[in-house]
Amino acid sequence: MALTQVSRYFRNLFLLVFMCLGLNFHAKSQFLMDMMDTSKMTNKNLLGIYEKYNYLTIIGYMQPQFQLASEKGIRTFAGPDFPPNVNSRFMLRRGRVRFDYTRFNKDEKASVQFAFQFDGTERGVAIRDFWGRVFENRWEVFTLAMGMFARPFGYEVNLSSIDRESPERGRMSQTLMRTERDLGAMVSFEPRRKGHKYAWLKVDFGVFNGQGLTGPTEYDSYKDLIMRAGMKPRQLTPKIKLSAAMSLLYGGFMQSSKYIYNMEEGKGFVVDSSEGNVGSKAPRQYAGADMQWEFKHPKSKTIVRAEYWFGRQTSLALTSETPGGLPTEPLYTRPFNGAFFYLLHSIGKHQFAAKYDWYDPNTKVRGKDIREEGNYHAADIRYNTLGLGYLNYINQNLKLVLWYDFVTNESTHLPGYTKDLSDNVLTVRLQFRF
Repeated sequence: MALTQVSRYFRNLFLLVFMCLGLNFHAKSQFLMDMMDTSKMTNKNLLGIYEKYNYLTIIGYMQPQFQLASEKGIRTFAGPDFPPNVNSRFMLRRGRVRFDYTRFNKDEKASVQFAFQFDGTERGVAIRDFWGRVFENRWEVFTLAMGMFARPFGYEVNLSSIDRESPERGRMSQTLMRTERDLGAMVSFEPRRKGHKYAWLKVDFGVFNGQGLTGPTEYDSYKDLIMRAGMKPRQLTPKIKLSAAMSLLYGGFMQSSKYIYNMEEGKGFVVDSSEGNVGSKAPRQYAGADMQWEFKHPKSKTIVRAEYWFGRQTSLALTSETPGGLPTEPLYTRPFNGAFFYLLHSIGKHQFAAKYDWYDPNTKVRGKDIREEGNYHAADIRYNTLGLGYLNYINQNLKLVLWYDFVTNESTHLPGYTKDLSDNVLTVRLQFRF
């Protein structure tokens, strides 16, 4: 008899754990009614326990792929750079698992949320999200999040890799917002009560370390202030939907060198070597706007996205990425701009995509004017990328992506960049999700 009771206990425990892991709290009540027969006493008892612990959600995806580059050993933004003797490779681009825990109050409203996500590939394991969020439930409009999460700047940066049509984000996103995430705190205004007069509006305001995941820890006391204010998707007509937003970033990092180069008309980079530069703030200031249109047709759908950024970025001579550690070498401040454009057309499970993006890290010089005499470097060269793709949403757990990136760069007088480089990439990817 004791053995039977123990067996029954472990059977019920296994059932409880299985159900808890499978729950999606967004569809909580419907899931319970669909999955459990409440007409039996045993299930009624389990249902009471289940409702007490039904706060955990687990999702994940994996992206194995094959890539073919136009040359061996190219530098690319279609994933990691190719090794010196390689122009074809199989790789696991991303392997993500995310855990979400949400606590509901007695009124069935979310009060606390916690998220943890990690990425595991053949190149190692790294944390991608680790944050907690508190919901204000008096007016049901505010939330506070703290931890490691995506910066609230732009549309493409915050579009998850599980849903994004192109295999990778654009060159500008990857350069200025590398890994997308940072450590900080963010207050959000987003009405959750049905019928609220500002239900169409979402505003995020955050304070972040600044270097993101490019370095292991904070290296100065300067912080980035980031804000994004947007109109959530609105149905303009039965067949047309629109959303749009504006983003601002005001930040920088400490100068440990007295040398900083700034652009001057007709002179190129000119050095400022004042002793007072040491300890001052090197600027990082961005502004952006994005817009998304959706057009429904009788048997298909078209989506158009446009996003534009501009501002000032301070970094090093050979790169425009934000430094991951406190740099001791001279700094370069460059005016930049860039954009992303998507044209997507879906027919059933089939989707055809075209994406064009550019990143100009130094808008005050171009082409053959980029030469060593003006203290210019490869980090001042503009790149344009045209991506063409076909996607097949085979089922809700499997997606096929065929994508080809045509990459062009300015022809300059810098050694190695006197003509367009051969750095096009073909990507064939399967995405599995659960």
